[in-house]
Amino acid sequence: MNIHSILNDYTEIKECSYKGEHYSVRDNGAVLRHAREGKRIRKDDNTWTFGKPNENTGYMGIGTERVHRIVAFAFLGEPPTPQHIVDHIDTNRRNNRPQNLRWLTKLENALNNPITRKKIEDLCGSIEAFVNDPSIIQKFVDDNPNYEWMRTVTPEEAKASYERLCAWAETKNNEKSLGGAIGEWIYTPYGREEKKSPFEREQHNINVTLEQIGNMISIDSHTDSLTESLTPNAMQRYWRTPTEFPLCPSEVGDRPLTTYLNNLKKGAVITKNQYATHFIDDFASCNDNRLVIITHADDEIKKFSMITITFEDGKYVHEGTTFFEEQGAQKALTLAQGLKWEGEDGIDDYC
Repeated sequence: MNIHSILNDYTEIKECSYKGEHYSVRDNGAVLRHAREGKRIRKDDNTWTFGKPNENTGYMGIGTERVHRIVAFAFLGEPPTPQHIVDHIDTNRRNNRPQNLRWLTKLENALNNPITRKKIEDLCGSIEAFVNDPSIIQKFVDDNPNYEWMRTVTPEEAKASYERLCAWAETKNNEKSLGGAIGEWIYTPYGREEKKSPFEREQHNINVTLEQIGNMISIDSHTDSLTESLTPNAMQRYWRTPTEFPLCPSEVGDRPLTTYLNNLKKGAVITKNQYATHFIDDFASCNDNRLVIITHADDEIKKFSMITITFEDGKYVHEGTTFFEEQGAQKALTLAQGLKWEGEDGIDDYC
């Protein structure tokens, strides 16, 4: 499947005006910016595109504008208020299909972030306690200037936002589509340039979803990169939901990665958490002291993944990236080993 066929895989087109520009928008997330009457034609005018990924944010853009906002305006309509932001439901900033986008308030965005939600629970006792009386968050706001806007949250707004997110989560759980429960587990890609493998250099703009508890206001935020898992000796990097790693060795030994490699078997469960269980499809040991494992889950939209395991400071560190198609995961495994991919491009190369 090439980029042309992917661009033309759609069923509906809508027109919209966004920031003084006329766009045609397809329901696969592609946009066409029309040339301005009486002005010179720009590079990306009159051409269907998914946009180009921003290396810092991972969002797809056309010119200086973000594609997801254009798609949202075309298919979802204007935001209820100027303060609403566009949320990618499956957390993939390249997936700009209309059904993957929604308008959220700042509060809804905060409650949808498992890290900030946990912080609220720790401070208030429960989310319900905060919803009933948002004023109890004041001490936290005093110590964290980035949360200043929460001073103005009313009980009515808190309750409405919480109920809306709960209703969405219940609907998605019942439908088993596009996302999942509030706080759905995700992978995010690698950060530091010098640590990127051939796969990472090619794929580093895919699924860029980093969050920072220091700034709930923006969806462009970052989270602490390394966290403890539910398994002794196992750590998670850029991996939000606490996860079990059943095959992680309980004893390290002299050759830690070899010990882990000996535990791997196709079809075995490699990760488990409250949202999904992943099974091993294939794996390899790389020359740069990494294990790479491709997996699948039965009930996920992005059901395929590649997990990378390293051994750092006496712990096994797990990272990963998700894919729509098995071909995307197989390509990732091939490139991670420094081999040349001979297959065609798939949808994961463009979304």
